[in-house]
Amino acid sequence: MPRRSLYAAAALLVLVFALVPFVPGAPDSYLFFYLFLVFVHIVISQGWNLVAGYTGQISLAQHAFFGIGGYTTAVVSTTLLADGSYYFNPWTLLASGVVAALFAALIGVPLLSKLAGDYFALGTLGFGEIVRVALVKGGSVTGGSFGISISSEPFDTLRPHYWVGLLLAVLATAAVYAISRSRLGLALMAIREDPLAAAASGVDVLLFKVLAFAAGGFMAGIAGGLYAFYVFAVSPGGFLNLNWTLYPILMCVMGGNGTVLGPVLGAFVMTAVFSAANVWLPTAHPIFSGALIILVMLFMPNGILKAQDTRQGVR
Repeated sequence: MPRRSLYAAAALLVLVFALVPFVPGAPDSYLFFYLFLVFVHIVISQGWNLVAGYTGQISLAQHAFFGIGGYTTAVVSTTLLADGSYYFNPWTLLASGVVAALFAALIGVPLLSKLAGDYFALGTLGFGEIVRVALVKGGSVTGGSFGISISSEPFDTLRPHYWVGLLLAVLATAAVYAISRSRLGLALMAIREDPLAAAASGVDVLLFKVLAFAAGGFMAGIAGGLYAFYVFAVSPGGFLNLNWTLYPILMCVMGGNGTVLGPVLGAFVMTAVFSAANVWLPTAHPIFSGALIILVMLFMPNGILKAQDTRQGVR
């Protein structure tokens, strides 16, 4: 299909999603919440996709950046903007992404300069634990183990969450698409394939790794800020939960790692699967999630979008 036709189809699909809130009864349906959750998952999954799918650095710290973003939104909302102007303040959401990106850059430089592969993954997981303990021990600033509550008085409908989530999902996907077709994207993919060869070709490997890691942290932080406006409360248990790392990984793997649309497809499919499991298998949901991760890694390691290429390669 010609590129212009693809762009037109994508724009039409986004327009259809944008008009969903105007359907009578839609904002009060479970499908509406499902779509909002899909948008949140797309944003955080695209961040992980940029780090792991395009740069080849397996990060286990998305939940940490998600939590940092959520806490940034909560702290700003209850201090600097306590007058009531915090509700979906664009600067608050931007601050959530920027603070998470700064943390990613600060931790990324020492980790990425010394570690790679499994060791880097374990290092990022350790960083997540440090963030969780710091938030629990943060006293009045972070609310300790109880977290911070935000006034839900401005809430009237889920429509703002839906539209902002859709916008962020579109922007995150467009950003990954633009990066994948740029010199930066070529550098990231060269690092993924062979860091030594990339360095020999003049690519500053550490710089580009840190940039990708920071960009992934930024997306996760923005997603955390958006989710904080949905629950109106942040806590270590809710925002530093490992699900916020495992779900993006599973969604990227399911859809197709290192592709623009893979995380989008994976988010729609896996959010539906987990939502159904929460309803029909509430007690066995963790077991079901773990088993599904194993099955996906065994039978669809390249994802849905790359499945055809895999079959052709076998033939």
